[in-house]
Amino acid sequence: MTEKDQALMDRLSQENPKFRKLYEEHLFFEKRLQEFEEKTYLSANEDIERKKIQKLKLAGKDEMEEMLRDLRA
Repeated sequence: MTEKDQALMDRLSQENPKFRKLYEEHLFFEKRLQEFEEKTYLSANEDIERKKIQKLKLAGKDEMEEMLRDLRA
């Protein structure tokens, strides 16, 4: 990520509550996925939850990217 992108993200985080919420969720999902990665074995329920979190994280990231793209245009 470039400095310009980081500056845009910082600006959006301050000005746009939806972007801030998406970014905070993204960080939470990242932390939760890291917890799963640290486990040697995942139960079936944990594996389902991990996959669900991955999808939610990706959807949020896509939405944030779209907001950033709109600002760059």
